[in-house]
Amino acid sequence: MLIVVIFHTLLWQVLLVDGHIQVIPWAPGPVWWAISWIFTIIPVFFVAAGYANAAVVDSWRRTGTGYSSFITVRVSRMIGPMTVFILIFAAIGTVGAWVGWPAQAAAYSRQFAQLLWFAVVYLLLLAAAPLSVWLHDRFGGWVMLPLLAALICVDVIVRASGDQSLQWLNLAFVWPLAHQWGIAYHRGWFRTWPTRWVVALFATGALVIAGLVGWLHYPQAAVAWADVPVANLLPPTLAITVLGLCQTAVLALLEKAHVADRISEPWQRRIRLTNAVLLSAYLWQVPVIVVVAAALAGLSLLFPAAAGVLLHPLLLVVGVLVMLSLTVPQVARIEVRLIPTPGVGDPDPWRAVGGFALFATGTWAVWQWGALIHPSEPVAGLALLWFLAGSWFLRHATLRTSG
Repeated sequence: MLIVVIFHTLLWQVLLVDGHIQVIPWAPGPVWWAISWIFTIIPVFFVAAGYANAAVVDSWRRTGTGYSSFITVRVSRMIGPMTVFILIFAAIGTVGAWVGWPAQAAAYSRQFAQLLWFAVVYLLLLAAAPLSVWLHDRFGGWVMLPLLAALICVDVIVRASGDQSLQWLNLAFVWPLAHQWGIAYHRGWFRTWPTRWVVALFATGALVIAGLVGWLHYPQAAVAWADVPVANLLPPTLAITVLGLCQTAVLALLEKAHVADRISEPWQRRIRLTNAVLLSAYLWQVPVIVVVAAALAGLSLLFPAAAGVLLHPLLLVVGVLVMLSLTVPQVARIEVRLIPTPGVGDPDPWRAVGGFALFATGTWAVWQWGALIHPSEPVAGLALLWFLAGSWFLRHATLRTSG
């Protein structure tokens, strides 16, 4: 998460030119393109999610409860952070639209909502986790081959047709494949293999990435910048898939080296607390970046002689991290009040699955169209109501159980 926040903070440069503030996209150049292959860690999120979901599914099976209990207990934890974030940024967008900037408010609303792609993919992987775990336990690595074949087909079609919009289809294949690696890791893959196999896997993956970039003209950077508008991460390509496999090999090597085998109880508490607010930090990072950048820009206008220091990217990064660490725990105090406490027993299956479907598709709708209430943007208003309906139904399904 630290890497994600720093990356987003550095996407834009704030400059003072002839007494005026200018915001321009950062074009870091080839050196940073190469570095991006080391620090692009989004695949690790999905590998970790697969590992965690395998453990959760095993625990859920032992309880003997139904699927409705699994889905409500797991997804209801996201209701608080997601609802608070969407309501606040919808309120800001709505006010901006009604005071005379409807087009700008709608555009910024959609831009802020782009972060929700991660939540949509994660929700779908979470819902499918029992099936994904069962498929691995039943068929092993064979279940990964259709996903790999499908994502390669998407890449081939995109490069043959030149239609980059088709690359988004790989959201349905790349991240589920990384999720399966996490399940396989939990079941003993990678970490129980001989070290030479894991090293060979990493080296082969690195060579494949080099070949894709050097010979097949895949984007040279893992992530997008101003000088690399089309990259490998979003939407994902085969190259980012192989990067995820390399990162999984690194995890195995770290475990074999007994890194962090034993963590003290105080550090365990810190890690649990940090994990509890990671989603909130992810959602609020961009608003915090905007606020800190605006504050530093304002100070630069007041003290032009200090602009070189005030607008230095390092100071912006430090300011964002400090403000995020101070504000997120306070926001979390509000979010936790919206997280329902599951009752004893199984929720009604139709209510639980229906509430989840509304919540997930409502999140997707906000991702696509933003969220605000104004006559000029009826679809954004519908997306907001759609999400809120899903949040309400899922909350009530979690609270009302057979117990």
